[in-house]
Order: sequence, then structure tokens, then C-alpha cells
Amino acid sequence: MIQVKSFVFNPFLENTYVLFDETKECIIIDPGCYEKFEQDSLKAFIDENGLKVVRLLNTHCHIDHVFGNYWAKTTFGVDLEIHEFDAATLLAVKAYAPSYGFQHFQESTADKFLKETDKIKFGNSELEIMFVPGHAPGHIAFYNKEEKICIGGDVLFQGSIGRTDLPGGDFDTLIHSIKTKMFLLDDDTVVYCGHGASTTIGEEKMHNPFCGINS
Repeated sequence: MIQVKSFVFNPFLENTYVLFDETKECIIIDPGCYEKFEQDSLKAFIDENGLKVVRLLNTHCHIDHVFGNYWAKTTFGVDLEIHEFDAATLLAVKAYAPSYGFQHFQESTADKFLKETDKIKFGNSELEIMFVPGHAPGHIAFYNKEEKICIGGDVLFQGSIGRTDLPGGDFDTLIHSIKTKMFLLDDDTVVYCGHGASTTIGEEKMHNPFCGINS
């Protein structure tokens, strides 16, 4: 059974996730840990629970989701995996990080590119990949149908959606991704969002003001 541990990191209050199962193998998704104390808290959880990091994934590559990529790669000896369409998004971070006040951002390039047909395997567990652009051109989400969990990044939030005014964003594309991919999941699927509280597919289909049935 997959367990999901969340951490809230950096001034953007970004959600970083560690997923693990009974084998103690785990994956890190969107390491937003910029400060040393944030990195220490993530590593302490992994060490104290006897976990082995086997994969490092980004749902997308905006600055708040990639602060800890370099640290995680070098600390745990894993490759960074993203969607190819977000490679330029990742490369751009180094140029604009100082203007946001992050003078010590450590750049890390992708080692592997993920496709929607790939599977994310760790321990006895497996996640499907959904390509859901709109917030970012290479945005992906990770989904397990049996356990009804989705690590959704910044596509769908509790009562909201990802912003589309950043480079590579597009409102119509995002709404299409939500309605043709996210909303096809079971209503009781829990969506672990890139910011804020988790929600369910059914809740957002019914009540989300941007993409729900009454929008």
C-alpha cells in the first residue's frame, strides 16, 4: 500500500511529496526544499523511516517545485526525471531565480524524460503518468487507480486551478487537461495538490468554479 508524506517548503508554500510502500523504497516528487533546514527535515524523515530513495520526479519545473533537485540528486544518488516539454522551463530557472531573491539556487538538468506511456515503479507499487499541460508545457501527474491517489502538481487545486499567466501557460489547454484527463478519474480519487490542501475529483467536478459542472 502506498503511503504519502507531504512537506510544505519555501516561501511559495509548495507541497513536496514522498511516496513509499512496505518495501521501504520511496520516490520524491517536486522537492521544493531550498533552505538547509528544509533539506534536513526531508532527509530526517527518509532516514528515520529506513527509506531508500529510488526515483526523483518533477510534475513540472517552475522554480518552487525544483529548488531541491540538485540537493536530492546528489544526496540520494538518483536521476532527475521530467517530461521533455518542460526541459526549457527547468533551464530557465537559473536565470530568473536571483530576481526572486534566491541567490544560491543550484541548477540541475534532467537525466531522463518521461512519457505518458511510461510507468513509475518503486517497491511493489506503480504509478501511471498523465500528460496534463496548461499550467506548464510539460506538466505531468502521477496516478494509482487501485489506491485512488493522484499527485497532481499545479493543475487542479481545492476550489481552484493552476495559474496560466506564466510563460508556457494556457488557460484553454489547462481546462482541457482537467476535463479530459483528471475528471476521468474515479470521483473518490484523492488529489494531492502542489499547494494547499488535498481534494477529491468528485468535489472539484461538482464545485470547482473554473472547471466544475456549474462553471
